[in-house]
Amino acid sequence: MMPRPAQYLLRFDDLCPTTEPVHWKQCAELIEEFDIRPILAIVPENRDPDLENSPVDPGFWYRLCNLESAGATTAVHGYRHLCHSGGKSILKLHTQTEFAGVDFTTQKDWIREGFRIVAEKGLHPRLWVAPRHGFDENTLRALRSEGVEYVSDGFARVPHRWRGLTWIPQQLWEPVAKTEGLWTICIHPSTLEPSAFEGLRHFLRNHRDQITSFDRVIREFDFKHLELWERIYERVALARVQRRYRRRNR
Repeated sequence: MMPRPAQYLLRFDDLCPTTEPVHWKQCAELIEEFDIRPILAIVPENRDPDLENSPVDPGFWYRLCNLESAGATTAVHGYRHLCHSGGKSILKLHTQTEFAGVDFTTQKDWIREGFRIVAEKGLHPRLWVAPRHGFDENTLRALRSEGVEYVSDGFARVPHRWRGLTWIPQQLWEPVAKTEGLWTICIHPSTLEPSAFEGLRHFLRNHRDQITSFDRVIREFDFKHLELWERIYERVALARVQRRYRRRNR
């Protein structure tokens, strides 16, 4: 039996009321043009000055509610996006993150408050996304204790169960054609260059039948623990990304 063709899931990150408005408007128009049902990763209470790219948009939450009503899936992206902790993260991609190294009780409080804030705005968050891929054992315990089931992270080619959670892998930061598997492409609207935006549009045009959604992933994939060969692939893929990050930070 032939494997199914690759599927692509889009995730828009670092969304908050001060997201750069022109870039975000372009992304929203792209979502509508191609009828995409992406993951919207929202910072609940942004305090990161790097994400303060414009005055507060009073219509931000209203527009996200409309996108969710049209089929997008909302995710909670950390808490305040203040990445000051030097704790050891399981994925070991960044030396400073928001959650890794923080005590269990604080992480649990942040996760609970983050979901509360987003839900209070009229949204229905279903996933959790770690700023800078930073999480540790306390994070996983806190997520489970708060009843969070889905996490968007990891470098496998298929969704799977691990440590009592369901993982939707996120392996790409730009469109790359693949032959099989599920590939989440992470887009940061505030820093999206015009050439990257046009590249994304071109990719969506050529692969529109392979663009999926969180709801379809939940329906169509069998969530099991990874087979040995897939665990090996994930480790090799993670090591490749780690080397890329180290070269970039020299």
